[in-house]
Amino acid sequence: MSFRRKLFIAFSIVIILPTVLFTIAYRVIARVMAYEANMVPRRFLVVSSTMIVIILILTAVLLVGWLRSSILGPINQLNVAMKNIRDGNLEYMLSTTEQGEIGELYQSYEDMRLRLKESADEKLESEKHDRELISNIAHDLKTPITSIKGYAEGLLDGVANTPEKQEKYLRTIYSKAEDVNNLINELTLYSRIDNDRIPYNFQRINLSDYFGDCVEEIGMDMDSKGIKLNYDNLVSPDTMIIADPEQLKRVINNIISNSVKYMDKLHGRIDIRILDEQDSVRIEIEDNGKGIAQKDLPNIFDRFYRTDSSRNSAQGGSGIGLSIVKKIIEDHGGYIWATSREGVGTCMHFVFRKYWDKTMGGANVESSVE
Repeated sequence: MSFRRKLFIAFSIVIILPTVLFTIAYRVIARVMAYEANMVPRRFLVVSSTMIVIILILTAVLLVGWLRSSILGPINQLNVAMKNIRDGNLEYMLSTTEQGEIGELYQSYEDMRLRLKESADEKLESEKHDRELISNIAHDLKTPITSIKGYAEGLLDGVANTPEKQEKYLRTIYSKAEDVNNLINELTLYSRIDNDRIPYNFQRINLSDYFGDCVEEIGMDMDSKGIKLNYDNLVSPDTMIIADPEQLKRVINNIISNSVKYMDKLHGRIDIRILDEQDSVRIEIEDNGKGIAQKDLPNIFDRFYRTDSSRNSAQGGSGIGLSIVKKIIEDHGGYIWATSREGVGTCMHFVFRKYWDKTMGGANVESSVE
């Protein structure tokens, strides 16, 4: 019941109840006077006044009791609930069948409690992830830094006593420093993702030209690692997409680096395919590495998820690489998924919409970008 209705009822009670009671009392007194002919008007006034006072007191008591139970009671319960919230007890629930303002007030409390509880749970989860991230980064930084320190000591102590050894030591130090730099960059990007502040520079990109350059660059690195790189482009040469070239390259490099990291075959292979799907293009990056268990496959794009903690600790990595990939692709309006078989390999599929030049009648044509 709303406060307005309660006030109306209270007003009616104050007016009607005393009138009704007084009328009944008056009739009773009048009948008594009919039998007592010697009753004087003064006595009648005294009795009448006494009855009016009693009726008003009774009305006030009833009215205060009703208002207390219907208004002050719920407010006291709400006060208790708010104290529980203040003390950090977000499990204290308020339920009522009341309608109107009291019902709305209780519902607002419940909405606030649930929102606070959700926020507290998210904060705990975020803190857990942050601790895990720090632990992962600390572990992954320790390995290359130990190597850098060891090889630097080897140079200082004269262990590398030939130009060939010195060059080998220096190349190793440089490689490990690159690993450290990549981890720091990944951590910086994660921070931007967490604040939804990834900088994008979207452009029209010719897919064939872009991937042709990428494959040429990646191919040299794969040759040095003894991994064969195959490339198939099944889209027309003038196919265009809208993308940030730098962030798209980050996607490709992250997926390729994962494939290399978990490659367990003597003759490693990575296949890059670009497929035409009418209004969109699908890029597939497939390897013949360890593969991923079916139970882990739905979770590999979650932040900090590691399919095998011990294996991943040995291989390194912060556990946020694929979550970054997914975020970038979704920010491009695309989507990504993975298929895999343990011992056979993994294939990453991601899709982008084609760019259609409206000035050319909707044709997907190559355009120059300044």
